[in-house]
Amino acid sequence: QVALKKMPLCKRCRKELVVNEIQVMKENRHPNIVNYIDSYLVDEDLWLVMEYVDGGTLTSVLVQVFIEERMIAAISKE
Repeated sequence: QVALKKMPLCKRCRKELVVNEIQVMKENRHPNIVNYIDSYLVDEDLWLVMEYVDGGTLTSVLVQVFIEERMIAAISKE
């Protein structure tokens, strides 16, 4: 199983930022970070293939769960 992130490559988007994000993901692998697998250009979208992590996106977790500042610091440190 993998996760797929679709990123629209509109004229307003800064393509160099997208390329930089892919480069950083390709070069950095860590057991605590979702790892990049591959990417594809499909029509006007860039599809990023990444490891699948059960539980949803980080944003969805942060919206639903209250985390104290000291816990956020500990997670960030890891």
